[in-house]
Amino acid sequence: MALQALQSSGVAFRKILSHFPEELSLAFAYGSGVYRQAGPSSDQKNAMLDFVFTVDDPVAWHSKNLKKNWNHYSFLKVLGPRIITAVQNNYGAGVYYNPLITCDGRLIKYGVISTSVLIEDLLNWNNLYIAGRLQKPVKIVAMNEDVALRSALDQNLKSAVTAAFLMLPESFSEEDLFTEIAGLSYSGDFRMVVGEDKAKVLNIVKPNMAHFRELYGSILQESPQVVYKAQQGSLEIDKSPEGQFTQLMTLPKTLQQQINHIMDPPGKNRDVEETLLQVAHDPDCGDVVRLGLKKSVVYSSLKLHKMWKGWLRKTS
Repeated sequence: MALQALQSSGVAFRKILSHFPEELSLAFAYGSGVYRQAGPSSDQKNAMLDFVFTVDDPVAWHSKNLKKNWNHYSFLKVLGPRIITAVQNNYGAGVYYNPLITCDGRLIKYGVISTSVLIEDLLNWNNLYIAGRLQKPVKIVAMNEDVALRSALDQNLKSAVTAAFLMLPESFSEEDLFTEIAGLSYSGDFRMVVGEDKAKVLNIVKPNMAHFRELYGSILQESPQVVYKAQQGSLEIDKSPEGQFTQLMTLPKTLQQQINHIMDPPGKNRDVEETLLQVAHDPDCGDVVRLGLKKSVVYSSLKLHKMWKGWLRKTS
């Protein structure tokens, strides 16, 4: 599996993980505290470490974590693990964050997400929040042998490649591809419109080209849709209507539905396959896919932004 190429984690990450309940199906660290970024986020030494913990039973996990790390939680801790889990599952992007935590001398924040919710997002791109994080290089700190989760992680990477192919021209460079992939989850992100560095995507990709190659190299080598010249760093794809239709049909379900909603005239009620066939013949196919991504991301991004601001107020 492609993600295994990045399964290296230092002692510092494992020490931080030891402060939390062990029942994790997946734990990973991401962001500028893990991988060097250009621009304003380049101070890796003092950057906050960001973690995501995936758990099979959120109620049980939060119950144990409350006993170990009561002070990590906002006012919701007095309502107990079931209410925390309800907030986690029903608001934002299915993830509950504890921010601004000092652990082993480092400032961290960590999100908790249900394994089943993550698998759904990886396969269907319900909100593309955690799935989007996992389309970029991360440090896997712990992962169990959950076959369904591992398969979904791999499928998420393949879907990212396919979506990027549809938005790129017939010939392009590795940097073009990885920049397109890294930007998928920012397509409708409120933070990328207001107040956040507009060059963030390039700042992520340029210093980490080798890590992106590790993550996607085998997928590109094995894909029948692309000619990948790894030594030259160049790629060519089939932009015929037939080729684009094949790619559109393998996109995650939520994105297909968004495209159908955009292209289906009122009263027509066409099925998704019919709409995708029309889009495959459209010279603006890539723009339609991009708009579908934006609509998929923007709603959950705004919800999460509002929740995040609320948590920061309550923990400050």
